Amino acid sequence: MVAEASCRLRGGPEARATVPGVDVPADPRATWDLPRPGAMQTTVELEPLVTRVLAPNPSGMTLDGTNTYVVGDPGSGQAVLVDPGPDDAAHLAAVEQVLTGRNARCVAVLVTHHHGDHAEAALPWGERFGAQVAAAVPAVAGPRGRVLEPGERLALAGTTIGVVPTPGHTGDHLAFRVESGAVLVGDHVLGRGTSVVTHPEGDVVAYLESLRRVHDLGPSALYCGHGPELTEDPGAVLDFYLAHRAYREHQLLTALADGPRTVDQLVAIVYAEVPRQLWPAAMQSTRATLAKLRAEGRVEAEADDTVRLA
Repeated sequence: MVAEASCRLRGGPEARATVPGVDVPADPRATWDLPRPGAMQTTVELEPLVTRVLAPNPSGMTLDGTNTYVVGDPGSGQAVLVDPGPDDAAHLAAVEQVLTGRNARCVAVLVTHHHGDHAEAALPWGERFGAQVAAAVPAVAGPRGRVLEPGERLALAGTTIGVVPTPGHTGDHLAFRVESGAVLVGDHVLGRGTSVVTHPEGDVVAYLESLRRVHDLGPSALYCGHGPELTEDPGAVLDFYLAHRAYREHQLLTALADGPRTVDQLVAIVYAEVPRQLWPAAMQSTRATLAKLRAEGRVEAEADDTVRLA
């Protein structure tokens, strides 16, 4: 099943600001030739080092499904799986077909974060392949797994994979940089729309710092946990994500300028253009942003879930 982590908000350049005087940042992906929702291919070789395999778990929360990545030098006879996703027989068969095509055996399973739509299959597939599971926390890596440290460089499958700390969406979130310069970003950046900073485990300040950290790497591509790969101008997408967060803060502060409001009322104002079935995810993101604003002394919270300007 998809865990509580399935919290992604769709939206983009067509969304309109619902607070006067607040401009919606322009999403550069609006003009790119990306596959339409539901039209992503199941298996695609993105570059010699990386093949993407799409899991069959599409939803309004997971977009087209979870992207699993098979990484390794094609001549090494080995491969690493990044974010195996749901423990699904059809998905496993598709991944095994890629391994067979590469004449490779799986030597490690890397996980970006603990949410089930990324990590559910990690331990069972690790057992199946006789491969070590590696993640940021022991609960995901398992009793025989490896806990990864920020900045590590993993020599695996004939290549080197850099471990990039990207907390924010969750506290244990990692990204992985491959030798081509592409970064496998998990839920830190999505192929469509924007990611949610989960509450209470997520942290908006950490998320913004992580966006800048990935930006500073100068990625040649962003290979996302959900949605299509972003290759045309990855830096512009990261700039948009930063601007989008500032935009949401501005919306909240502008809404509160008219007086105290409950969190439910703020979500109804700020996310009026977002389908209501995604409002629970919007609630998480709003609470995480309000936590940042409270820490900065810009808003105050009352016991009845009402928020006011400080």
